[in-house]
Amino acid sequence: MNALWLSHFTATSAIGRGLQQTFAALHQQRGGLVSCAFDTVDLPTFIGEVSGVDAVQLPSQLFAFDCRNNRLALLGLQQDGFADAVAAASNKYGAQRVGVFIGTSTSGILQTELAYRRLDPASGALPADFNYGTTHNTFSVADFTRHYLGLNGPAVVVSSACSSSAKVFASARRMMAAGLIDAAVVGGVDSLCLTTLYGFNSLGLISTQACRPFDTTRDGISIGEAAAFALLERVPEQLDENAVLLLGVGESSDAHHMSSPHPEGLGARMAMQDALTMACLDAADIDYINLHGTATQSNDAAESKAISTLFGPNTACSSTKGATGHTLGAAGGMGAVICALALRHGLLPAGLNTQQLDPALPLNYLLQNREQPVNRVLSNSFGFGGTNCSLIFGRAGSGV
Repeated sequence: MNALWLSHFTATSAIGRGLQQTFAALHQQRGGLVSCAFDTVDLPTFIGEVSGVDAVQLPSQLFAFDCRNNRLALLGLQQDGFADAVAAASNKYGAQRVGVFIGTSTSGILQTELAYRRLDPASGALPADFNYGTTHNTFSVADFTRHYLGLNGPAVVVSSACSSSAKVFASARRMMAAGLIDAAVVGGVDSLCLTTLYGFNSLGLISTQACRPFDTTRDGISIGEAAAFALLERVPEQLDENAVLLLGVGESSDAHHMSSPHPEGLGARMAMQDALTMACLDAADIDYINLHGTATQSNDAAESKAISTLFGPNTACSSTKGATGHTLGAAGGMGAVICALALRHGLLPAGLNTQQLDPALPLNYLLQNREQPVNRVLSNSFGFGGTNCSLIFGRAGSGV
């Protein structure tokens, strides 16, 4: 199957609600990381929290889905006319011919954390109003999304840690190629919770500062939250030259270690090469790489080796996690939307917070924005267990 069209897309994160605010933050090199004051968390770290999530109210008929993750999903779906665009696609193809593919890592686990605070003191039972299936369950966010959008097609959740919402593009593409659906809502939603904050802290992976990807003194991640969505359709005969296309997808599993990447970046390199092969492109055809770039010592080193081997030292690249934080299961979706904005506006976004590039990582890492024509970009998302995914996007007018 040929390229797919991102007919609509949107993102909501710590740097803004919707495309206008997100692009403005990128253009102004303005980050959204703040000192952690989330819930009862007592950790010296920075987070990328989306303001106003607690005030979001789900429609009354969907109240069973009420949790922070689904509130964040709703907030994201309400931006940039995205729900209206999906409604138009549903009318065009039929509600049963539009699939939903969402990536998440922890889903609504905060709802379970809150429920445990209200255990029955005598029996230890969870509170009667707690509903695991529509909140904590990883499928909850896809189920909520399809109900809210009124879709009846296949609904899938991918939960492969930090590659989750990149891999949904591959899942949707395969199902469209098989002729099972005509369009797909793809994306990622992950929200803050105590499990991720304290869990990553127990692994020694949390930075006490706003994270500094590829910095010589980098010391860990800053956790964020986000909701990012795209509507995938087949490419029509007539298309604006600035339309964004999904050109290639590469997936791999290096299975090196449960929480550490292959030290030579083997799986990362395989995923990037497979994406290039699918897109019928060479490494030199890529104008910009949105790095996974979590700001841990091992991740940045492994990714740098993979890119150096495949692309050499000249391809412009940066990690935008210094702005948004690491949004975990939503990171692939956020990276996809940021790449789409780069193509649409001709902006290569700088990596924030990084002061002194690690000389052991020979990359053309952008410390300042670069404005130039952008035709093809690659986005990396690598998860625990060595589950890797690379996406290539292109501008329709670039001749691809």
